[in-house]
Amino acid sequence: MQAFTNLKSKVVPLDRANVDTDAILPKQFLMIIERTGFGQHLFDEWRYLDHGQPYQDCSQRPLNLSFPLNQPRYEGAGILLTRDNFGCGSSREHAPWALLDWGIRAIIAPSFAEIFYGNCFKNGILPIILDATTIDSLFAAVEDRPHHQLEIDLEQQTITDERRERIAFDLDPFRKHCLLNGLDEVGMTLLQSDLIQAFENERMALEPWLFGRI
Repeated sequence: MQAFTNLKSKVVPLDRANVDTDAILPKQFLMIIERTGFGQHLFDEWRYLDHGQPYQDCSQRPLNLSFPLNQPRYEGAGILLTRDNFGCGSSREHAPWALLDWGIRAIIAPSFAEIFYGNCFKNGILPIILDATTIDSLFAAVEDRPHHQLEIDLEQQTITDERRERIAFDLDPFRKHCLLNGLDEVGMTLLQSDLIQAFENERMALEPWLFGRI
């Protein structure tokens, strides 16, 4: 998993509450067996004017030009700004895969669905919870200033805008540690590989009959 330390990026606004995972990545794309390539289908039913299908060439599809992800001012944005209860609905991990594949490394919202929130940390995305008033001010800044950027410092747990004003955010220390070091469950397990191997060696010596066919 890619570590998250600092991010300075444009912000793409999605001024909608209760965005569910089927909107983030519609169900038909769960048929894709690879873990990559989901970015072109992120918010598929909102970004395009036709109905998308797995493995479809999206370069020729008609775009909904009013949708933020299709607007040039937000091209290359790595921060998504949105509203309450983002990521509700089903628990599909494909939703953060699609966000990450498109280029989103951080999401700022007043609240998240619990499972989606946890899945973000497992995939190297930083979900930041801020109060609704602060979210409103960030939406206003993004609307007023084209190519508005924010800088996120995970170690300091701060967001800094272009006027050098800082916003602090809270985060669970363990999840922060994992993001800073690029650790998911597999990575954390591999940190204990020496202890795991020592345990297996000891068990093999004590119960060799269990390993006769290995």
